[in-house]
Amino acid sequence: MTSTLRAALTGGIATGKSFCLAAFAAAGVPVVDADRLARDIVAPGTPGQAAVAARFGPGVIGPDGAVDRPALARLVFSDDRARRDLEAIIHPGVYRAIERWYAELGDRGEPLGIADIPLLYETGREIDFDTVIVAACPPEMQVARLMARNGLTREEARLRMAAQMPIGEKAARADHVIDTSGTHDETRAQAARVLRELSAET
Repeated sequence: MTSTLRAALTGGIATGKSFCLAAFAAAGVPVVDADRLARDIVAPGTPGQAAVAARFGPGVIGPDGAVDRPALARLVFSDDRARRDLEAIIHPGVYRAIERWYAELGDRGEPLGIADIPLLYETGREIDFDTVIVAACPPEMQVARLMARNGLTREEARLRMAAQMPIGEKAARADHVIDTSGTHDETRAQAARVLRELSAET
């Protein structure tokens, strides 16, 4: 058993976290995605799904029994209390799963593991990690990406961004920053630089 360097990757919505995580994975680093863990927690038949249905009503459950994520998003991004209630259902299970994942990495002797956690700073859990990487781009680029990727209006995009800590504040608090406003190759080069820096810490 060894001590695994616990690195968290975070940023804002549409700042390129998933691209950065894929770059780290392609380099052979073990990675885990909190969004995927969250989907598992509310999968059909789970206590999480039942809790979501009880709190938000049957309208957020599709005919296949899965949570209708767009319907749920429309509710929680327009209501702070609803968003906090959803986070209270999902976040504890996500962080428990991440803890188990790091324990498994330690058992395997992995020197580094990177967890993609979009709301790391918002949940106050940055203290659980040895180092934090932030994927960042200008807010106007976030808006443009959200409109193009999710088919949102400008107002809907800004509403989702407003539910998170401003990306500039996250970048200021990070140990490592990857600027994703350039080309994919430029972003990959920065991810490689961060990996070199993390390797020096292990």
